Amino acid sequence: MALISGAVLCLTGACKEEKQDFKYTVDEFADIKVIRYTVPGWDELSLQQKEYAYHLSEAAKWGWNILWDQNCKYNIRLRKALSAILENYTGDRNTEEFKAFTEYAKRVYFSNGIHHHYSEDKFFPECSQDYFKSLLKAVGKEDEADFLTDYCFNPSLFPQRRSTSPDGDIVALSAVNFYEGVTRKEVEEYYASITVKDDPTPISYGLNSKVVKEDGKVVEKFWKVDGIYSEEITRICQELEKAAAVAENDIQKKELALLIEYYRTGDLRIWDEFNIEWVKDSLGIIDFVNGFIEDYNDPLGRKGAWEGHVNIKDVKASERTVVLSENAQWFEDNAPIDPRFKKSEVKGVTAKVIDAICLSGDAYPATPIGINLPNADWIRRDHGSKSVTIANITHAYDFSAQEQPQSTLTEFAFSQEEIDLDKKYGSIAGEIHTDLHECLGHGSGQLLPGVSTTAMGEFSSTLEESRADLFGLYFAADPKLVDLGILPDKDAYKAEYASFIRNGLMVQFNRVELGRPNTEAHMQDRKLIAQWVYEKGKSANVIEKKERDSKTFFVINDYEALRGLFGELLAEVQRIKSEGDYEAGKSLVETYAVNIDPAIHKEVIERYSKLNLKPYGGFINPTIIPVEEDGKIVDYRLEYPDSFLGQMLEYENKYGM
Repeated sequence: MALISGAVLCLTGACKEEKQDFKYTVDEFADIKVIRYTVPGWDELSLQQKEYAYHLSEAAKWGWNILWDQNCKYNIRLRKALSAILENYTGDRNTEEFKAFTEYAKRVYFSNGIHHHYSEDKFFPECSQDYFKSLLKAVGKEDEADFLTDYCFNPSLFPQRRSTSPDGDIVALSAVNFYEGVTRKEVEEYYASITVKDDPTPISYGLNSKVVKEDGKVVEKFWKVDGIYSEEITRICQELEKAAAVAENDIQKKELALLIEYYRTGDLRIWDEFNIEWVKDSLGIIDFVNGFIEDYNDPLGRKGAWEGHVNIKDVKASERTVVLSENAQWFEDNAPIDPRFKKSEVKGVTAKVIDAICLSGDAYPATPIGINLPNADWIRRDHGSKSVTIANITHAYDFSAQEQPQSTLTEFAFSQEEIDLDKKYGSIAGEIHTDLHECLGHGSGQLLPGVSTTAMGEFSSTLEESRADLFGLYFAADPKLVDLGILPDKDAYKAEYASFIRNGLMVQFNRVELGRPNTEAHMQDRKLIAQWVYEKGKSANVIEKKERDSKTFFVINDYEALRGLFGELLAEVQRIKSEGDYEAGKSLVETYAVNIDPAIHKEVIERYSKLNLKPYGGFINPTIIPVEEDGKIVDYRLEYPDSFLGQMLEYENKYGM
């Protein structure tokens, strides 16, 4: 997946009109702003398509609870208590302490738990413990007051959602609810014992289960009907069945039947069958993601966080991604990597631009701007993959940023020439980098026979995102993109190069608490790349560190040489993944991705704080409302709520269980 990194280009004709009379930013608190997004094209859907999208959206919302529990085992218990206070507290709500409590509640809702959604560190209420406890007691939570207060305020209790400790047991130290009573060694030995060696089509071992110890034996407890999350998954299946009855085509009906069967059995072979059918569906206008998908939250890179996403295809904007898909083999053949790691035949790469309709689980409130699935390497190899760029999300980010008076561009760009370049080409160059990252980068390359998809362990996510980013960066500068009509000018890529280096070496560190390491996979990816090319290019002054008015800037002096360095690093990262070279991958991440220069870090935080910007953004969903006439549903209309807390409390009451 790809995360937002800058401004984007509006690709649909409706965007400018929407911006004139639609307020995008609806709430701001802590380091977060909450944004609304519109759904262009909804009114052009048929009644059947709207009904299909409605039931898929309901299926997505019924999984909301699952991620909360996955993130930490007591999160739902806390959420229900926070909701009870917000709905039922009759005391004075205008005091500073209640305002501090409300901000904490918003942060918990936004992060789906007590850990920051991006840094994964625990955050704390700014009201007093006594006041927090008094609120719990005021709404009838006396029995839980002591426990929940300790859960929220105790810094030694669940300090990190996903531990990145270099010397401790990252399984035991992680707050995620994927393991209980087991050590890293025990988990790895368990999966080694059940993995079928030399299987050309291996299942994603551990994707949909919790590992626990019973009677001294390590066992898996599966997330399925009649297993863990049975009630939520049963509701999901009910809505998927309703969706199947009004699906657009037979492929969608078949894939939904397989998904339902997978949820009922927990059988990962059926999950693979579902993904193969899902990849085939390139004709439908409505599409979805639903399941235990990304393993970034797991310290061992196995367990899938639950995610739901429903979307509509933007046919016009998809034209450029179709061109990229049609030329996928050319990009593979011309990638600067060892021929042993190239696919001789790139199969089934389909790409499109979409507009989100509903976000849930691991995609809500914070969401990626691009998706490439499925994650199984052998399915990508034999059947292809599906890649999307989420247009209305990037548009909402863009319009929300335009509602702000200041920007990071003017603060961290060295020259007016750099600023002008970004304003001219930054949006389209950023979009194309995302397209290349998602449409081609994640699907490129191959593992050598016998190399496990889990060989990179806890460094897997960072290395995979680095590989996809490097693929996009290298080809963003290729004249082929101009020849294909995708980029307007041979120098347009320079805006993305400059933006990437600014962000990777400086700007993104505003998101990290001073003195803390860089731990999030996408941020590690960007730092790894930017730091590596900066260090490797020092002798030739490819990127120059400059100072002006006591401020630091990184300026690219040689774009062509920088492209060569991106290609060199891409070759090495692909080698590491293809050969399963764990030690080399570990060295690369620990050397270039983790530690932040303290002086640079301090400077970035001070400069960024003066801009009064929120470094993180997330979204509230539109509401799909069935319209009845004479007892019959004749339409489904969209409403755009403007209260973040309102949507959280609505979801608590309807989907919280």
